[in-house]
Order: sequence, then C-alpha cells, then structure tokens
Amino acid sequence: MAFGWIDEQAEQRRRAGLVRTLRPRPADSPLLDLASNDYLGLAHHPEVAEGAAGAARTWGGGSTGSRLVTGTTELHTELERELAGFCGFEEALVFSSGYAANLAAVTALGPHGSLIVSDALNHASLIDGCRLARGTTQVVGHADPDAVRKALGTHEGPAVAVSDTVFSVDGDAAPLAALAEACREHGAGLLVDDAHGLGVLGDGGRGAPYAAGLAGAEDVVVTATLSKSLGSQGGVVLGPARVIDHLVNAARTFIFDTGLAPAAAGAALAALRLLRREPGRAARAREVAAELHARLTAAGLEAVRPDAAVVSVRAPSPEQAVQWAADCRTAGLAVGCFRPPSVPDGISRLRLTARADLSGAEIERAVRVIGKTRP
Repeated sequence: MAFGWIDEQAEQRRRAGLVRTLRPRPADSPLLDLASNDYLGLAHHPEVAEGAAGAARTWGGGSTGSRLVTGTTELHTELERELAGFCGFEEALVFSSGYAANLAAVTALGPHGSLIVSDALNHASLIDGCRLARGTTQVVGHADPDAVRKALGTHEGPAVAVSDTVFSVDGDAAPLAALAEACREHGAGLLVDDAHGLGVLGDGGRGAPYAAGLAGAEDVVVTATLSKSLGSQGGVVLGPARVIDHLVNAARTFIFDTGLAPAAAGAALAALRLLRREPGRAARAREVAAELHARLTAAGLEAVRPDAAVVSVRAPSPEQAVQWAADCRTAGLAVGCFRPPSVPDGISRLRLTARADLSGAEIERAVRVIGKTRP
C-alpha cells in the first residue's frame, strides 16, 4: 500500500510520546501567552496592525512574483534600508521567512570546496542549510570557540563558522566575539542567526552582533527573522554589499521564491520604527526574563538562566513535559513544550517567552501555575 510506512512511523511516535498536533487558537484567546515569540508584544500593536493593513491596501494581498521579477516593491527596499541602518550593516535582503533566509545564507556561502563549521545546537534551518550546501560540514561542540578554531585549522580554502546568537531551546547566548576571533585567525567568515537577539539584545534591540561590536564587519553576515520581536513575518540577511549581491545572484530561496507579502513588510517596518521610538522595550524583555528565572528557581524549579528573552524549565521526560504543558493550558497559561527530536540533547523542557508587555501580576500568575502543575 502506498505510504504504508507512515502508519508504522505514526505508531512509533505514539509509543514514544512524540505525537504533535495542531491547535488552532482564536483571535481572542483567554490564555496568558508565554508560548509565542512575540518578545516585544508588538504583534497586536495598533501601529503594527495598521502597517500591515495599509501596505495591503496600497500594494495588494501578495507580492505577485519572485523578488527578481515583480516581487520587489518600494516597500521592500525601504524595509531593507531601515533594517540595515538599525542593525549597523551595509545592506540587507528580505526573504519570505527566516528559514528561507538561513537556507540562502548557508548554501550561498558554503560552496563546493568550502568548510562549514556548525555549532552542535544550531537551529534546524541552519542544519538544513548545511545539509543542502555543497561544502563540507563539520559539527563542533556547543558554544566552543576553541573547537571552531581547531576545525578551521584542518582546512585550506574558503570557510565559514555558523551559529545561532541566542539558542532557541535554553536561551543561552553564543560567545560571538570569541567566535569572530577564531574565524579571523584562519581568514574564515562568521555567519550568525540573530532570530532571538534582534529586538532584545544590543543598544535599543539592535541585536547580539551589534552588542558584540561585530555590526558592519566585512567578515560577518547576520540572518534574522521578522516574526519574533518585530511581530510580523519574513526573514532578512544583513552584511557587506558584496555578500548581499552574491545572494541576489546565487541564493535559490531568494531567486525562486515569491517575495514577502506587502502586509508582512509593512508590519515589520512599522514595528521597527516603533522600536526606534521606544528602545526601552528591549531592556524590559530582558528584565521580565530575569524575573521569571528568579521566581522559578526560588520555587524550586530547574530553570536555565536566560541571556535574552527565552526561559527554559527542565521536565523529567517527554511525556511529562507534554502533560505539564497541557495542565498549564488548562489553568489558563500557554507555554511551549520542547522534546526530542526538537532538542538534540534529549532533555525535554517547557519553553517560556519573556514578553516586554507582561505585567508583574502576569509574571506572578505564570510562576504560580507552572509550580502548581509541575510533575
């Protein structure tokens, strides 16, 4: 029978407690949301919503084609110009998703004959980029500049080290300055995904590379998503003009994909301008994360100290993590649940989002629910 193997795999997932299901949420959900990536609380901000609506009224519902045909509007170039200026890079290139941006950057900067040195805990999009790239990939220990240095020392020719800036599971930050130093010793480039740093770290939310003094460096390329702190949709690659021009000509997820919808571009641009006016939102997100961590650990829970806005709470097993998250939901709290294979170390977790718009009472309520429902 066609696709008969699917039933066998479904049963294996069921036995392992790894079944995933979709859960549509209503527009007016009563749950306290600590599960989304809306770090700055901008997804529902009136200015961001109007940015999306206004762009749709002006440009229509879709971009109508790939970026190289009809999919680049004046709005796209305006967004790219402001993103580059805000983050401190020469140029920017917007994609339909952060995933597409990472696939583009890794594959275009990891050609045949090159070496890609990848952190063991990188996001799936970076891992898939390594799999698709024609270069050779070497996976090294997590957040280990010496391991990167050693790997680069084994290769002659083009090379690039690839890492998240803030890792999405535990929320720990990569040692960017040390990674850049290791790369420069061997003439290699550094490619980092700032999905969880943009809007949270750096001066006014300009990102982790900016905070590390790497913004605008000729040997540093940054990817990010517009769907987290900016409350919209899409992705971006930031870097030297010659790198961006190379992506325009070589990155398949740019050349062959329909451009980002105008509404998403308009929303991201509105969010970026709002963040410029209200830079304190970034610091507030970090403050909320620190308070969540302090209260959770004081309650006897095993929580990882956050470097940005992600707070991770360890669970005893995949099954108990799923049940814990479900019990939180029943009690009115939405939290993330990470378990294998999403977590390569095999440790299941609740993943909490520290949003800049959370009140003290909401933080207290979240900690109380998590503690009350713990396995």
